[in-house]
Amino acid sequence: MNKETVRRILAYIRPRSALALLSLLLNLLTVVLTLLIPILIGRGIDCIIGPGKVDFPRLKDLLLRVGGCIAASAALQWLTGLLNNRLTFCTVQDIRQDAFRHIQQLPLKYLDSHPSGDLVSRIITDVDTFADGLLMGFTQLFSGVMTILGTLVFMLALNPLITLVVVVLTPVSLLVARFIARKTYGMFREQSVTRGEQTALIDEALGNEKLVRAFCRENAVTEQFDEVNKRLAACSLKATFFSSLVNPSTRFVNALVYAAVALTGALTVLSGGALTVGSLTSFLSYANQYTKPFNEISGVITELQNALACAARIFELIDAEPLTADPEDALSPEGAEGRFALEHVFFSYHPDRPLITDLNLNVMPGRRIAIVGPTGCGKTTLINLLMRFYEIDGGAIRLDGTDTRSIRREALRRNIGMVLQDTWLPAGTVREIISFGCPEAAEEEIIAAAKASHAHSFIRRLPKGYDTFIPENGGSLSRGQQQLLCITRVMLRLPPVLILDEATSSIDVRTEQRIQKAFASMMEGRTSFIVAHRLSTIRNADTILVMRNGDVIEQGTHEELLAAEGAYAVLYRSQFDH
Repeated sequence: MNKETVRRILAYIRPRSALALLSLLLNLLTVVLTLLIPILIGRGIDCIIGPGKVDFPRLKDLLLRVGGCIAASAALQWLTGLLNNRLTFCTVQDIRQDAFRHIQQLPLKYLDSHPSGDLVSRIITDVDTFADGLLMGFTQLFSGVMTILGTLVFMLALNPLITLVVVVLTPVSLLVARFIARKTYGMFREQSVTRGEQTALIDEALGNEKLVRAFCRENAVTEQFDEVNKRLAACSLKATFFSSLVNPSTRFVNALVYAAVALTGALTVLSGGALTVGSLTSFLSYANQYTKPFNEISGVITELQNALACAARIFELIDAEPLTADPEDALSPEGAEGRFALEHVFFSYHPDRPLITDLNLNVMPGRRIAIVGPTGCGKTTLINLLMRFYEIDGGAIRLDGTDTRSIRREALRRNIGMVLQDTWLPAGTVREIISFGCPEAAEEEIIAAAKASHAHSFIRRLPKGYDTFIPENGGSLSRGQQQLLCITRVMLRLPPVLILDEATSSIDVRTEQRIQKAFASMMEGRTSFIVAHRLSTIRNADTILVMRNGDVIEQGTHEELLAAEGAYAVLYRSQFDH
């Protein structure tokens, strides 16, 4: 998984490889300038403690060179930081765009089976963690590797024997860091998964806080959160503890390297070898610079393990199987007649639990079809199949004689307007909410649709009328007002086919009666599917379908079904006979 994740990350970086190469070049120049400083300082020390008087002119020249190197190195580091930030956050931007774009292509069964909080955690928290690790990798990992290679070159030039001591002891530090890093990847992945579970729980609890309090479940929800929070704390502590062992372990090894260099170098100077005090000072500085990146790299490796674990979760989302693509020769009909035919349709949410089996139905254009039945009988499922929110397991659904699987989903849904029982209003002004499905609509059209749905009167009473900003999910609007806006949204567009799934369930009876008249006008000449529990709203339907366990058990007009004394008559009398 590690190798595959790294390969995917490099694929995202590849379009900006020029930035990466420029960053590496600037890093290299920074390292070279930084490594020149100990040489210059060592020569300055030899100017002071050498035979005879202090060579001030040469010392001044050396100090100016040191100052120039420091200034140039600082400027290059600043430029490198800018490049690394741009490279990192542009890469992260691409990953987030791909993840969010892929969500729009995922089948609803995937979204229904994965908590929204977990998906939010992957796109927000996991990507942020990945960005931190990637940025640290660019800013510290590359410069650390270059520093190690550069110091080796300078130390070999000063004294190959002492350099050999350094090189022999170095692999110990690398082996320690590699051993701990391999162990911590699984721990960081567990931490990331648990964090996603916690985010999902928080999202669920806050989104339904009224219900939590209404049923006095505050303590139970808090206990559930505490349990997840404790697991997150435990796995986070475990991952952090083991990963933090890298730094002290490598520091211990590096201290041994420094001590060995100091001892070997001092003996060489005392024995009258070619090494001077200034050169020894330079060498000790290089030994320190050589071992320091190992400490930084060990920390970077820890962060990279965390980043890779988070990146793996993001790529799991991006790699989730999308909707089956529309055929290349798929049709894009406009202005459908609205003739539906369901032929031997089979469907189940779970393979071992059949729901709809061998369903056959013919709907003529312009007819009003009401769908009734007990909860869980398949009413909403039938609507989902008509919209291709879910794909059927067998049979065919035809629109105007064409299998809907041969029609582009976008084209199919442009011909259908929906008003659901569960309202959804995006954050925006009232005007933007109403024109959500028809952005090019004129002001007069928006107001006309609002008047037709009887929403105009309450909209005028809002602080800024149609310019009033409504937060996500309706803010302070009542459920009835939210549903009126949803009805207005469909009335503005008026496609050839209408689906009303308990569209007036949150509206008072008086307003409902007026809206039913508006619906009657709106449905004139349009094929309409009406899902309703209040049977009084469907008396005028051309055909009423009674469903049970995914099958249509009765169909006919209101009067015909009452006369048949079947399931519909029982449902109807249960509402009106007391």
